[in-house]
Amino acid sequence: MLNDKKIGMIGTGNMGKALIDGLIASGTAKAENIICSDASEQQLASVREKYGVETTTDNIAVVKAADIIIYAIKPQIMAAVLKETADFLDMSKLIISIAAGVPMAAIESLLNKELRLIRVMPNVAVAVKEGATGIAAGGKATEEDIKLALAIFNSVGKSIFLKENYLMDAITGLSGSGPAYIFMIVDALADAGVKMGLSRKDARVLASQTILGAAKLLLETQAHPGELKDSVTSPGGTAIAGLHTLEKGGLRTTLINAVEAATNRSKELGEAMIKNFANGQTQPK
Repeated sequence: MLNDKKIGMIGTGNMGKALIDGLIASGTAKAENIICSDASEQQLASVREKYGVETTTDNIAVVKAADIIIYAIKPQIMAAVLKETADFLDMSKLIISIAAGVPMAAIESLLNKELRLIRVMPNVAVAVKEGATGIAAGGKATEEDIKLALAIFNSVGKSIFLKENYLMDAITGLSGSGPAYIFMIVDALADAGVKMGLSRKDARVLASQTILGAAKLLLETQAHPGELKDSVTSPGGTAIAGLHTLEKGGLRTTLINAVEAATNRSKELGEAMIKNFANGQTQPK
């Protein structure tokens, strides 16, 4: 789908590099059809040597050359880079923003022009091609644009399209912030293993693989989590004893509250970004 499209990557940090790697490794895009920009010449040299893509320190050159432009940059510099490239953005180009916490309304208010705009919320697991990504489209984006965005982010994991743009905050609270919750859970499970006599190394491996295996089982079987839970819970056994303790400790409620708190915080930051972009500021105070 992307073989005839020129992809411009503004920013070659962790997210930008992960996307380049995923696009090329999956065959979704060819190296010669990718052009990247970054402020760091050292970073560009590394990307150019590893992937064989075209590189430049000139963001405008990327925008001019590309059919699809991915802004893989930090939210703190998003407004400045958008202003820098604004004159060269038009309806002939698909614009994809990965800037965390920057709603499409903020970008639209800053640029004040009709654009084919898509906002994406990936998570850190794109680095190992197991990212969970939410995709939302602006009013001028086409069905083809959405398919292109899905193809790009499916190269680094699994992505879903949201018809309701306002749910991007929920995506941020669940899958965007979710790896942090899982890291804490793994750390706690490893601590429990150490308490019960396992070495730290063994406990961490077992805890991590248990999370990975359980997630893969859910995705591949498409079974309800409750059904799989019941399949490993025998009468009077060890699993039900552990589950009872988790319920007493309020694990479900705590995780639900965590996602809700992160979602609400995302909404707050987004509203601040809309106001600040409209006033020419670059980040919430």
